[in-house]
Amino acid sequence: MDLVIRNAHVVDGTGTPGRLADVGIRDGRIAEIRPENGSGPRPSGRRVLDADGLALSPGFIDMHAHSDLALLRDPDHSAKAAQGVTLEVLGQDGLSYAPVDDRTLAEVRRSITGWNGNGDDIDFDWRTVGEYLDRLDRNFDGRGIAVNAAYLIPQGTVRMYAVGWEDRPATGAELARMKELVAQGMAEGAVGMSSGLTYTPGMYADDAELTELCRVVAEYDGYYCPHHRSYGAGALGAYEEMVQLTGNAGCALHLAHATMNFGVNKDRAPELLALLDRALDAGADISLDTYPYTPGCTTLVAMLPGWASEGGPEPVLARLADDATAERIRHHLEVLGSDGCHGVPIEWDTIEISGVGTPALADHVGRTVAESARLRGEAPWVTARRLLVEDRLGSTILQHVGHEENVRQIMRHRVHTGGSDGILQGDKPHPRAYGTFPQYLGRYVRELGTLSLEECVAHLTSRPARRLRLTDRGYVREGYRADLVLFDPATVAAGSTFEEPRTLPAGIPHVLIDGRFVIEDGRRTQTLAGRAVRGTGPARGGL
Repeated sequence: MDLVIRNAHVVDGTGTPGRLADVGIRDGRIAEIRPENGSGPRPSGRRVLDADGLALSPGFIDMHAHSDLALLRDPDHSAKAAQGVTLEVLGQDGLSYAPVDDRTLAEVRRSITGWNGNGDDIDFDWRTVGEYLDRLDRNFDGRGIAVNAAYLIPQGTVRMYAVGWEDRPATGAELARMKELVAQGMAEGAVGMSSGLTYTPGMYADDAELTELCRVVAEYDGYYCPHHRSYGAGALGAYEEMVQLTGNAGCALHLAHATMNFGVNKDRAPELLALLDRALDAGADISLDTYPYTPGCTTLVAMLPGWASEGGPEPVLARLADDATAERIRHHLEVLGSDGCHGVPIEWDTIEISGVGTPALADHVGRTVAESARLRGEAPWVTARRLLVEDRLGSTILQHVGHEENVRQIMRHRVHTGGSDGILQGDKPHPRAYGTFPQYLGRYVRELGTLSLEECVAHLTSRPARRLRLTDRGYVREGYRADLVLFDPATVAAGSTFEEPRTLPAGIPHVLIDGRFVIEDGRRTQTLAGRAVRGTGPARGGL
């Protein structure tokens, strides 16, 4: 063997009790698993690592990642590698960088600066999905990327490309073009399609348009991953809309960051889970992901009503500069409840500025909009409006509107998976970007007992692998890729906090991708073992 891991407590991803075993690795795959009391000689190898009872699990799969540019600019990428993440799913929330033409690329770069930076340090030498996946493979002089990555076609970007930023139904020709773009992206290796239905311009698509695109995704055995139209006042209706839409399209559904937020949804997780159970029992192919925290994270401009964002970033700034239009925006935000804020009147004391693109505005970071406004002796909207304009729409926020009991109930569901929704930009990012997976294992397994260790590992490994139709990842099994994590169940914990969000986790000494150490003895190696993971083959059933 190239490597033998001895005396490991193998938690194999099936959900069944772990067992002590030796695991032999050859040519990047698991070649032998010998239980503690198994017959025959123990495997030998050029290198032997004594796990001394550490848990050995499949690598964790982050079903909702925003590392689209981070993987290209950062060979270290310890934010995810140190958590035990061996595969991330990119292209989330309907906005990413392929497929594009020159115009669309410039517009999408501007619109999601708060998520990924402006990209001035990136050579955008791709335009199609296939070219982007190829770029991942040949990045850093052909050495690859820090962890593996799969890609969802971003429906908002596709609409931006074919229709523009107008709030209107697509024409027949425009819809045909969007279907061509989705089909091409799926054929080139995307695993599905995402939407951000509270983000422009994707939110301007009606259900008929989305259904047609989902039918194309289904032809390639992909899945639809919507950030749906409301996580607030209309949350249950928005979830039901997605279930019905994908049912009509015959497409698998994966619900992104499936939360029930804001005061209107306190203690209402059972209603969501009952809705999903009815659909699952009727044969629907549905899964979901969550992060193990209560606050959300997005951009400040995302809070605005959809009509205020029509046309793209420059028209938004023009509307904010006009006093009468700005007052209309304020009224929608504070009185009516904008669609960008999920139909709930905004509470400025829940909106914490987590990052700015303009250094002169750094004193806002770590404060709520309400707090910053009090310090300046002005109304919160005055502060928010100034931030939007002076930061050119680049400010990111934490939105403290979640409910712990909802978080716990949803993570126990039979089709739950883990997703960080980790935005790595900003001076004070959400700690989920650096802590989601150890937070599950430390807080929700060891401290709270919300999930057993074996259940939690299955949620983070085999379930997402099945959603992605991966036949050689997600389990510790002979013949499977040696994407593996060694962690200590007694000490694993998220180091990241809201005060120190970029602190790396504890209790995860070793992480391997294709049998190569990415994390060794708690330190990041120079290894770049990640590659693009492309969608494959015919249907193999749902979760």
